[in-house]
Amino acid sequence: MKIFMIGEAANHARTLAASLQESHEIVPLPREAAYSDALDGQILPEDAVISLRLKRQGNRFPPVRLLHVPGAGLDGIDFPSLSDSTAVCNVFEHEIPIAEYVLSAMLEWEIRAVEMRRSFTPETWPDIYRQRVPHGEIHGKTLGVVGFGRIGRAIASRAKAFGMRIVAIDAHAGDVGPADEILPPQDLPRLLPKVDYLVLACPLTEATTGLIGQAQLAAMKPTAVLINISRAEIADEVALFEALSRKTIGGACLDVWYRYPTGSDDRVEPSSFPFHTLANAVCTPHSSAWTKQLPQRRYAFIAANLDRLARGEPLLNEVRAPAAGPAN
Repeated sequence: MKIFMIGEAANHARTLAASLQESHEIVPLPREAAYSDALDGQILPEDAVISLRLKRQGNRFPPVRLLHVPGAGLDGIDFPSLSDSTAVCNVFEHEIPIAEYVLSAMLEWEIRAVEMRRSFTPETWPDIYRQRVPHGEIHGKTLGVVGFGRIGRAIASRAKAFGMRIVAIDAHAGDVGPADEILPPQDLPRLLPKVDYLVLACPLTEATTGLIGQAQLAAMKPTAVLINISRAEIADEVALFEALSRKTIGGACLDVWYRYPTGSDDRVEPSSFPFHTLANAVCTPHSSAWTKQLPQRRYAFIAANLDRLARGEPLLNEVRAPAAGPAN
């Protein structure tokens, strides 16, 4: 069986190979292979593909045994482009670094350690000591978490250790876990005026696209901070820029964006608006989960699933099973 690793996934070919137990041939493909059919002739029905994004215009991707997404989000996969015979799996393992990012963002927003360090010199020391400005604490603040899956729970458990009150929004959360309270999605308007921080940790779906718009932002405290580590489109692009520009809310920490490059050399702006110019917007390049340890965990899981596929064993994290019958 050949394993085709497309785009960024191909950078982890050695990590994957080190964890495989069965014999497979690994074939790297460029980022463009996720959108162009120019290289599709290499791919056979008995093969597997690893790619975060996959889309075809007007035709289908070749039938393969498995498409393994090297992340949790599936919004980069155009399912109608896939053959009915192709199984689809995803992988998590990113909840630890994302939770640490969120806690870091909240702590920095309150403490402003970077700003204090930047202003400290032997020459400024006497004056900044005498005129030092009190900073904030996250202790006692209310954290709203929209989406209470793996990421939401990892964030909540860490925030709880800092003395925050946690209120989650989720339709299928089940047990309360580390949260103080879980509300159904229809109660989001009741939560918004209470939160000091609002973290978006839900998947992007038709129901969550534009979930945070002008009305929702206006309902929040003027000091509240929005943190988006899920998908940019959950917060309406125009409404968010206006709310930050007008200081309707206190600020935002944004790690996910409205535009992404699709090719190796294309230059694309992250948004139609210059969020990076706003003093109350902290902008990072979709890196909250991007730790040195993450690929090892993720590709060990993917390797185990590929070995399961080769041995005819049930797959883990299967989000779409192959249809019975011939490939189409």
